[in-house]
Amino acid sequence: ALAVSLNLRMHLRIQPGSEGRVSINMPNIDTFLSWDMSSLQALLAASRGESSTGAVEPDPAVVQKLREYAGLVDGLADTRSLAVLTFLYIYLCLFAESRELPSLTMAVWSELPTGAGLGSSAAFSVCLSAALLACRGAIACLAVEAGQTARWSDDELELINKWAFQGEKIIHGNPSGVDNAMGTWGGALRYHSGKTKPLSSTPVLRILLTNTRVPRSTKVLVSGVRDKMTKFPAIMNPVLESIDAISCECERTLMEMASGPEIQHYRVLEELIDINHHHLNVMGVGHPSLDRLCQVSLAHGLHSKLTGAGGGGCGITLLTPDTDSSEVERSMQELKDCGYDCWETSIGAPGVLHHSSSSLTEDVLKVLNDY
Repeated sequence: ALAVSLNLRMHLRIQPGSEGRVSINMPNIDTFLSWDMSSLQALLAASRGESSTGAVEPDPAVVQKLREYAGLVDGLADTRSLAVLTFLYIYLCLFAESRELPSLTMAVWSELPTGAGLGSSAAFSVCLSAALLACRGAIACLAVEAGQTARWSDDELELINKWAFQGEKIIHGNPSGVDNAMGTWGGALRYHSGKTKPLSSTPVLRILLTNTRVPRSTKVLVSGVRDKMTKFPAIMNPVLESIDAISCECERTLMEMASGPEIQHYRVLEELIDINHHHLNVMGVGHPSLDRLCQVSLAHGLHSKLTGAGGGGCGITLLTPDTDSSEVERSMQELKDCGYDCWETSIGAPGVLHHSSSSLTEDVLKVLNDY
C-alpha cells in the first residue's frame, strides 16, 4: 500500500502552567481538564518504565490505573477518553524518572475531522510526543525564526515516531504504524509486510477531500475482508495482487512526477484511482455513499476513490493542472448538497514541524490563545 500525508494539520502548544497543575484543552472534542500535581505524582511509580525517553510498551495494568484516575468508565473508548489516556500515559512515562513533574497547559486544535479515518488520532499522538519529548529535553527545543517552521533531525523524528506508535496502541490496540509514521515523516511512504519506508521525493497534489459522514467500524470491515479471503481465496488473492500492482505503478508515477509532473502522469493516476476504487468495492469495503461521490465528481470530469477503511468515511478526488475551477466549485456544491463535507486541500505535505507563532493563521492562533 501507499500512504500519503494530508495537508490538514493538527496544532498543539504546551506552555508552563499555573503552579502545581496540569491542564489540557481540546475544544474540537469539548475536553477541558485540569489535575493537581500531587495526585499525578502518586501515579509515577505505576508508569515507570525501563527508560524515561525510550518508548515504553503500554502495560494494560498501568492503562487501567490511568483510567481509574481520570474517572473513565471501564471499557469506554470514545475519542475524548482515549485522548486523555494517551496524554496521561506519554506524559507520565516521559517524566517518570524526574524528581518533579512539570506544570503545563496544553492546547490542541485540529483541522482534521475526528473519527473519519483520516489519522487524527495519530496526528494527536505525533504532536503530543514531539512536544513532550522537547519539554523533557530528549529532542531539541528548536529555535524558529518569525514566520518560519523547523524540522527535527531524522534520529529525533524516529524517537517521536516510536512514542507516537505507543500512543496509537492505547487508542487502537493493534495499529499498523502507518498513520503515526505518516504524521511524523509526511510526504508519502510504502507499507509492505508490516514495514514502512518513506519515499525519497513526492509531488504535492491538489485534491478534494470529502467526508460522507457515514459512520463505519474499521474492525468490522477488516473482519469482512478476512472472511471473503477465507471463503473465496481463488477470487480474492488475485484482487489483492492487482491492488499491489496498482500501488507499485502509482509509486513509480509519483517518483517520476517529483522531477517534473506532466499531464500524462495525471492521466495515469486518474486511471489507477478508478481501478482501485472498483477493486475495493469487490473486497466489500465500498459503500453507496462513496459510489455517489465517484458519480458526482466524474460528471465534472474528476476521478475519486475511497480512502481509509471504507464502508463510508472519506474519499479523495484528484485535481489536475487542467481542471477547470468552475467544475471544481460545481462538484463541491453538489457533494455538499448530498449532505457531505468537502474541502479543497493537498496531499504530500510535510510531517511534524515546530511552528513559530507568526507562521500560523489568525484563526489557529486565536483558538490556541483562548486556551
